[in-house]
Amino acid sequence: MTTIIKLFEVVKRTGLSKSSIYEKSQEGKFPKPVKLSERSSGWVESEVDAWIESRIDQRDGEVSQ
Repeated sequence: MTTIIKLFEVVKRTGLSKSSIYEKSQEGKFPKPVKLSERSSGWVESEVDAWIESRIDQRDGEVSQ
């Protein structure tokens, strides 16, 4: 089952600002939002979690070098 989370939750989980999330999404550096309706978008929870994990892995890789 796929879970969609709203922008407020993405901000809370990542610590990024709303504008940073949209900017990174457009640059291909963050998961793209899913259009839910004309005025609503959300993110696939597992994609956001994977992005967070990749940031942790990147940090840990930099420490061990």
